[in-house]
Amino acid sequence: MTLLTVWPDDRPDEIALRTEDPAVITAELGRLGVRFERWDLVADLPREVTPEQVLAAYEEQIGKVSAAEGYTFVDAVRMTPSDEPGWAAEAAEARQKFLAEHTHDDDEDRFFARGSGVFYLHVGGRVHAVLCEAGDLLSVPANTTHWFDMGTRPDYVSVRFFHDDGGWVGNFTGATLAGDFPDFDALTAGRY
Repeated sequence: MTLLTVWPDDRPDEIALRTEDPAVITAELGRLGVRFERWDLVADLPREVTPEQVLAAYEEQIGKVSAAEGYTFVDAVRMTPSDEPGWAAEAAEARQKFLAEHTHDDDEDRFFARGSGVFYLHVGGRVHAVLCEAGDLLSVPANTTHWFDMGTRPDYVSVRFFHDDGGWVGNFTGATLAGDFPDFDALTAGRY
């Protein structure tokens, strides 16, 4: 179940809000200009699903979001735990790319078809951690300061939406704030 945790940005040990209530999450994020939706999941996606299979399975929903928001490029990415040599290093490198606070010139829309990840939004003197799970669509407005954590053993499939085919481009702030707050592993401890 989706989890929203909010802290003052200067007091990571002081939780201002923690909720799994979808209505409260939608309202809280709406105040930040962030869209949060739940989609029905396609139940028969294979474990080693390809991007093409994901995009085909969610074609109708993807088409609606793309038409409403003007997206012209959509892709799907997958991280699946493996005991193969090199996987742990690959996962750590992928995770590190998103852990630093950054913004984008474009909106960042993500749908989780499987698994989970945490978006940390740094807005208005607060950090809002949104633990997104399968079925969640989160739309972070352009220029919103944030970071993303997929955990030390990433396991997710997500659909990404873009307004051009340049894909993901981060504008890093240089701030070290992200290291002060509980990471994915801490937020999900005991949940899975």
